[in-house]
Amino acid sequence: MTKIQILWLRRDLRLSDQPALMAAVQAGPVIPVYVLDDETPKHRKMGGASRWWLHHSLKALDARLREKGSRLILRSGNAANIVADIAHKAGASAVHCIRHYEPWWRNAEKELTVLLGNDVELVRHDGNYLKRPGSITTGSGDPYKIYTPFWKALSAQMPPHEPAPVPQKIPAPDEWPVSHNLDDWGLLPTKPNWAGVMEQEWTPGEVGARGRVDAFVDKATQYDEGRNLPSRELVSRLSPHLHFGEVSPAYVWHRMTGRGRDVTTYLKELVWRDYAQNVILQYPEYGGKNARDKFDDFPWRDFRSSEVRYDFDRWTKGQTGYPIVDAGMRELWATGWMHNRVRMIAASFLIKHLLIDWRKGEEWFWDTLCDADYASNSVNWQWVSGTGIDSNMFVRIMAPLSQSEKFDAGDYIRKWVPELADLDDPYIHDPEEFGRKPNGYPAKIVGHKQGRERALAAYKEIKG
Repeated sequence: MTKIQILWLRRDLRLSDQPALMAAVQAGPVIPVYVLDDETPKHRKMGGASRWWLHHSLKALDARLREKGSRLILRSGNAANIVADIAHKAGASAVHCIRHYEPWWRNAEKELTVLLGNDVELVRHDGNYLKRPGSITTGSGDPYKIYTPFWKALSAQMPPHEPAPVPQKIPAPDEWPVSHNLDDWGLLPTKPNWAGVMEQEWTPGEVGARGRVDAFVDKATQYDEGRNLPSRELVSRLSPHLHFGEVSPAYVWHRMTGRGRDVTTYLKELVWRDYAQNVILQYPEYGGKNARDKFDDFPWRDFRSSEVRYDFDRWTKGQTGYPIVDAGMRELWATGWMHNRVRMIAASFLIKHLLIDWRKGEEWFWDTLCDADYASNSVNWQWVSGTGIDSNMFVRIMAPLSQSEKFDAGDYIRKWVPELADLDDPYIHDPEEFGRKPNGYPAKIVGHKQGRERALAAYKEIKG
C-alpha cells in the first residue's frame, strides 16, 4: 500500500519540469503544501511587491492543481514545524522539496530533517537552476568565485536536461489537511492600491510565465543590444517568473536555443542566476556583509543624518533631477521591475553620487522588486558597489546623463517622468543643463562632477 507524499513548495510554483512533484506522484497520493513563513527568514521576509506576486502565483497554482485532481494546502508560521506536523498527522512516508540555497532555507531543511525523524524521509531534488549550486568547481575541486570561468565551466555541461511534462493526474489523499484561506493572508495592498500598474503589467503563474517565454523567443537574438536600451521592449522580463519557479531555467534554455540561433548573451544572463546562488552558498551573509573587507571602513554618509535620509527618500521616489535615474525608480515603484541597464545606473547613483551604503539600496529593492531574489539582488548590488568578490571597480562611476543619451532613453523617460514628456532629444536627458527644466521637476540633487569627486575622495580613504 502506497503512503502519502508531502510536496513542500517554496519558490518552485509550477507543475511542469517539477522534479519534486514528479517523484511524489510516482510514490503515492500527494499533499502539496505552501507555508507562508515570516519567522524563518527573520529580517528577510518577503517585501510588498513579492507578496503581491505570491498571492497571484499561489492562486494560479491552486487552479492548476485542481485541474489535475489535487489542491494546494496553505498554512502560515514556521515552515519546518508545520511541514513536519502535516507529514506526521497524514502518515506520510516522505516530504519532497526542491533544494533552496538561501541560508535560512538551508537551516530549515536541516531542522525539518530532525523533526521528521526516522519515520519520514526528506527527499531534496534539484530543479530551480541549470546545475546544482556547488557542483560546478575548478580542477582542484574549489567553487568558482569569478563569473567568467564559472560561465565557461557551466556552459560546457549544457544543454540541461529535457524538461519533463506536467503529470496527467496527481493522486489525492483520502482526507485533506485543514488549509488557510489565501485572501486572509493579506498579501495584497489595501488602500491605496499601489499595485494597479502591476496588475496590468504582469500575469503571475505558470501560464503567464510560458506566455513571457513565447513573447521573448523571437527577440532573444537582439538581447545583446536590448539589455542596454530601456526605450525598446527587447528584454525577457522573465526574472519574477524564474524567481518564483513558475518556469524552469531548463525549459527557458531549450526554448531559446531550439532554433539554432546565437542567443549567447541571454544565456549568460540565465547562468548569472546560477552564479549568484553559488556565491551565497560560499558566503551566506552576502546580502549584508561586504565581500571585500576593506570596505568595512568605507566612509559612507551617516544615514542617521536627516540630510542623508532626505537624499535617500528623493532617490526612492524618483526625484533626483537625473531623468534616467528618476524614470527607473518610478518604473520600479509602479511595476515591481526595472530595466537591466537602468538598474545599474540607479544603483550606481545611490552608491557613488549620493555616497549611501549599498545595503540601503539593496533593502529598498528587496521590498519593491517582484523578482527580489536574495542571491541575485545581493550579488548585483555588491557588483555595482565594488565590494563583491567579482565586481566592478568602485572608481568606475557611471555618468547617468551621458548613459541616458548613449542608450537612447528618451522615450523611456517620457513614459515614466511625465513632467518631461514634451521635451525632445537631446534636452530630455539633461533638461537643467539646457535650461529646459519644467516647473515641477526637481533640480539635480547633486552635480555629477561634485558627486564623482566626493566618491573618489571617499575611496582614497580606504585605498591604502
